[in-house]
Amino acid sequence: MAAEGGGGKEMNEIKTQFTTREGVYKLLAHSEYSRPNRVPFNSQGSNPVKVSFVNVNDQSGNGDRICFNVGRELYFYIYKGVRKAADLSKPIDKRIYKGTQPTCHDFNHLTATAESVSLLVGFSAGQVQLIDPIKKETSKLFNEERLIDKSRVTCVKWVPGSESLFLVSHASGSMYLYNVEHTCGTTAPHYQLLKQGENYSVHTCKSKSTRNPLLKWTVGEGALNEFAFSPDGKFLACVSQDGFLRVFNFDAVELHGTMKSYFGGLLCVCWSPDGKYIVAGGEDDLVTVWSFLDCRVIARGHGHKSWVSVVAFDHYTTSVEESDPMEFSGSDEDFQDQMIHFGRDRANSTQSRLSKRNSTDSRPVSVTYRFGSVGQDTQLCLWDLTEDILFPHLPLSRTRTHTNVMNATGPPAGATVVANTPSNTTNGNNSGASTPGLNSLSTTLPRSNSLPHSAGGGGGGGGGTTTATANSTNKAGTGGLTSGIMDSAIATGVSKFATLSLHDRKERPHEKDHKRNHSMGHISSKSSDKLNLLTKSKADPAKTLGTLLCPRMEDVPLLEPLICKKIAHERLTVLIFLEDCLVTACQEGFICTWARPGKVCKPLGLGNGDNRCEAYCHPKTKPALPVEQ
Repeated sequence: MAAEGGGGKEMNEIKTQFTTREGVYKLLAHSEYSRPNRVPFNSQGSNPVKVSFVNVNDQSGNGDRICFNVGRELYFYIYKGVRKAADLSKPIDKRIYKGTQPTCHDFNHLTATAESVSLLVGFSAGQVQLIDPIKKETSKLFNEERLIDKSRVTCVKWVPGSESLFLVSHASGSMYLYNVEHTCGTTAPHYQLLKQGENYSVHTCKSKSTRNPLLKWTVGEGALNEFAFSPDGKFLACVSQDGFLRVFNFDAVELHGTMKSYFGGLLCVCWSPDGKYIVAGGEDDLVTVWSFLDCRVIARGHGHKSWVSVVAFDHYTTSVEESDPMEFSGSDEDFQDQMIHFGRDRANSTQSRLSKRNSTDSRPVSVTYRFGSVGQDTQLCLWDLTEDILFPHLPLSRTRTHTNVMNATGPPAGATVVANTPSNTTNGNNSGASTPGLNSLSTTLPRSNSLPHSAGGGGGGGGGTTTATANSTNKAGTGGLTSGIMDSAIATGVSKFATLSLHDRKERPHEKDHKRNHSMGHISSKSSDKLNLLTKSKADPAKTLGTLLCPRMEDVPLLEPLICKKIAHERLTVLIFLEDCLVTACQEGFICTWARPGKVCKPLGLGNGDNRCEAYCHPKTKPALPVEQ
């Protein structure tokens, strides 16, 4: 394993710093004032601690705000990040709920101002509340009588680019599209089928007047654990307890592609900044990297010892290089010096350089994606996704690796040798590019129906690369944020939703979808199961293993983490990458701020013997604003 610090006793210690190629990340402890009664929260039976951020763009230059839930309580603070610790005795807003618990929340970044923010909060009993923690107002409560869905809210997010639409997923396996301007009605909604596909269906609300929910999605089997919109807002990735990742064209309500976990349910999902790759994690203790364009698994990462609870890409540490002028040779220090030379200028052009990979330029652009994961094993892992994994058909001379190759002998014909640990990256900045077009390099993949070559034994899991990419259908979307078109269109007639377009873009030939874009069916079958389009039979785990939906371990490269550190006493539930720090949280109610290399403003006292996450914590004070459901 690539974790630092050796094994044994050191591995069980709570870490307060870790080192990557770009430098040292440090946990920021309290320095100027203490938190009141920093007693760890008893998390038995409680929902996971979640954290949301928003910037209100106030004139003071300190516009960041943080919201987090602990048990039945919800807190809203000024977030001072790496500058100094918060005064936790003075929250902007704090609430306690009776009979239900907050499970998730999300700010509307479009409408946020210094005087008002719109915060959606989902609850364990199924309700969704819209509040303004600055004005200390509660404006609306959706699904108040639980007539729409009685199960726990698992994820809530504003639709990108919209001031009024939001999407809510439940443990029932359903998702609902709401408009804050509409009511939910006094009776249970009646639905009519809008569209049905492989293991999913979408219904509209059958009503004389427009009411919530506008749409009901039923996806897979079991709980729908999390969903994430693509950077351009056009596509929606969902992960479910049945172990499937399903990616939908959101406005067309069509299935783009699927992937199956190695085993167990999938719990978390995220998109790369350019929308080309999706990472999912779950109960198989793995992180799985899936190509949006090729609709296939391209790598798995093994570092966690228990379920993976959160995955997230680091938009600020995506490295983009021109391969020809950057011939990497010499020591690691020389390499680091070259990277520092580019600095922030390179970071600012990351978005445009990512798009160059879609052109036919004779000089390929080398991209390294950084992503992270946290799990119930209390460990933080950082990973690099590099060219040798993304494009295994390219010669290794074009990429830089810092670990031994899996097989010592030459590879067989058609196989590509990959390193067990991806190459290191440098600091960069990616503002989140839109889903790109077709990558010209993808057309040069190996021959049809060729079997993948294992890269030899040893070291737990193959380093071989998948070459079975026959007849790959490369799907691509164009950029652009979600506009207000959806709002007005749904208001005039939700039945036309399937034909709406959130963007001005070229139409794709959906009628020519390749077989790989249809899932293999449910693990457990129920009355409405359809025959599988590939095998004409109901699928089971044994039939999906070894297919494009779920390659065997030896059929795809196995990543090892750059770092793997135990950073908490209880399971980790949050990982968020910010420009000057990363934020983690554990189930005890402690939210940590880790300063990026060179971002610590002044020395912070870490020698107080308290190794818990210390920047923001759960204050044990009586809530100032009780709220009852």
